[in-house]
Amino acid sequence: MKNYDVVIVGGGPGGYVAAIKAGQKQLKVALIEAEVVGGVCLNHGCIPTKTLLKSAKVYQTIKQAKAFGITVDGEISYNWAEMMKRKNGVVRRLTTGVAGLLKKNGVDVYQGFGEVIDPETVKVGNETLKAKHLIIATGASPIVPPIMGLKEAYEKGFAKTSREMLQIEEVPQELVIIGGGVIGVEFATIFNQLGSNVTIIEMQDGVLPMMDEDVRVAYAKILKRDGIVVHAKAEVKAVKGDKVVYHIDGKDVEIKADSILVSVGMRANTKGLEKLELKLERGAVVTDDQLRTNIKNVYAIGDVNGKYMLAHVASHEGIVAIENILGNEKKMHYDRMPSAVYGSPEIGAVGKTEKELKEQGIPYKVSTFPLMASGKALADNEKDGFVKLLVGEKYQEILGAHILSYNASDLIAELGVTMELEGTTAEIANTVHAHPTLSEIIMEAALGAIDKPIHL
Repeated sequence: MKNYDVVIVGGGPGGYVAAIKAGQKQLKVALIEAEVVGGVCLNHGCIPTKTLLKSAKVYQTIKQAKAFGITVDGEISYNWAEMMKRKNGVVRRLTTGVAGLLKKNGVDVYQGFGEVIDPETVKVGNETLKAKHLIIATGASPIVPPIMGLKEAYEKGFAKTSREMLQIEEVPQELVIIGGGVIGVEFATIFNQLGSNVTIIEMQDGVLPMMDEDVRVAYAKILKRDGIVVHAKAEVKAVKGDKVVYHIDGKDVEIKADSILVSVGMRANTKGLEKLELKLERGAVVTDDQLRTNIKNVYAIGDVNGKYMLAHVASHEGIVAIENILGNEKKMHYDRMPSAVYGSPEIGAVGKTEKELKEQGIPYKVSTFPLMASGKALADNEKDGFVKLLVGEKYQEILGAHILSYNASDLIAELGVTMELEGTTAEIANTVHAHPTLSEIIMEAALGAIDKPIHL
């Protein structure tokens, strides 16, 4: 039996970051991981998909070389096997790096499934670990909904979750995606750019239901222009052989598929936690804003608590949990958590949507600025999109920011910092942004919130 200050179950972006932070603070820490450190994000999600998205983007850029005054003589094609090899190499390098960081910070890593016996005891293989504090970071797994024939199609490998889709040996000609959330849209972008015929079937009124309405509408138009078919307010009823049957506008419709991607959501991984008798809500572990569960000295971070299933949120939760273990009384501010969709273009968002502000009766005003008016965007031949700021009427604080643009996932950080500092649009407008840069669209939108933008 080994004794630790902290035992962490799960080595994803929440668990391994918490472990490194604990090691930096001289706590004796153990990390338990059933597969490979890095979790779903690093091994089967965030990093692999972004690597493939970049490969697909490069392929498309080369095909459009003429727009940049460049002549490409000869056939342009891609090599899927080489793309996958590159993806695997990136993942391997990062997982190796994480393992090295854990070792450097004195973290004991246990390979195997962790079974929690009580709030102070975890078994992994033949080892029994005792902990003063326990952090649950077991993540979540893709849901395969109870649709007629879908389970059988999944077992045969015809239907896949994102995890299996990242291991396919050839690009499907006809891809049907069940679910128009972030995962569905990102995979749609990858395979559409590589020449697949992609159809998204979404039960709600359009793709990306959690995003700001103006962004959703504009993004749907871009998907349609690029040849991605979206059937909204449609329900998949059955999978029959290579046919997907869905109900739309009062009738059943069949569509042929070479492959099906199931991306309807994630379910918290709570196996091995049963003896703790944790309070659950919709299958996820309930936590407060300090990541505490209903059991003393037990914390839950990342996808398993069901708050924000985003890697960077899990990592921050891991740091906050360790700070609270150290007695520093840190809290999560979920209203400042950024999110991103890595399509083409990207989406970056932080804070509230316009719909949420209306529902909550918060006075606000809107300022937008289009990429078409940006010199840098035109120089880069990237004209799709805009920035939208939602600003408090009285104090001009940022209530929400939504960016549809290439590199939006990087741009959104400026608005996140402004919100963290409780800054105003006047302060953004008075901050000189280098020219020509894409970041100027944020400055222009800020100018629009307090007076008028210059270049519009």
